[in-house]
Amino acid sequence: MTTAVQARNMLTLVEVCEELSVSRSTFYDWRAKKRAPRCIKLPNGDLRIRRSDLDHWLDDREDAA
Repeated sequence: MTTAVQARNMLTLVEVCEELSVSRSTFYDWRAKKRAPRCIKLPNGDLRIRRSDLDHWLDDREDAA
């Protein structure tokens, strides 16, 4: 997999917060409580979330009707 393809599969924290309609502080709160999707911490301290991890995390929270 090329770097460009991998980059498209990785979301920034801003993108994830926008998609979930939550603030950055809410996301960090979830992360501290181990309730956030899996994150990758880059050497510069930025966080990235794989699209597949976010989708899996959302699926796990789906209400069984």
